[in-house]
Amino acid sequence: MKIDHGTLVAVMDGKKMLLFRNEGDETYPNLVLEQEREQDNPPGHEQGTDAPGRAFSSVGPGRSAMEETDFHRLAEDRFADEAAAILNKRALANAFDKLIIVAPPKTLGELRGHYHKELESRLVGEVAKDLTGHPVPDIERIVSES
Repeated sequence: MKIDHGTLVAVMDGKKMLLFRNEGDETYPNLVLEQEREQDNPPGHEQGTDAPGRAFSSVGPGRSAMEETDFHRLAEDRFADEAAAILNKRALANAFDKLIIVAPPKTLGELRGHYHKELESRLVGEVAKDLTGHPVPDIERIVSES
C-alpha cells in the first residue's frame, strides 16, 4: 500500500493510539509522530471484584453461573470508541486528506462501527495487524508492503 506524502497513519490497539504523518513520499515513507494516547487497562481479573453471579432456576433446586463480565475487553472497546471520535473530529476539521488505520482485527471491527462518513471518504486503507509495539521503520515497511 502506498503511503502518500501527508497521509495520516493511525496505529492502535485496545489501549494505545499512535498518530503518524508521512513526511516522506510513497517510495520512502518517513512517519513522524503527531500524537500519542494511552490508557491504563489492567487485566480483567484485576478489575473484577466478585465471583460471577448465580441464577436460580424457577423450577427445581438447580442453579447456574452467569458469565463473568470482561472489564478488560470493555475498556478496550471504549478506547476504540474514543479513538474513532478523535479521528472523526480531525476528519471533520479537515486535518488530513488521506488516512490509513493499522489495528488488530477486533479493534478494527470496533472502530468501523464509529466511522463518520467524512472519515470514511478519506480512508484509503486498513491493515489488520497489531503494530503498536514495533519501531517506526518496521511500521513503515509493513504498511508499505500491505
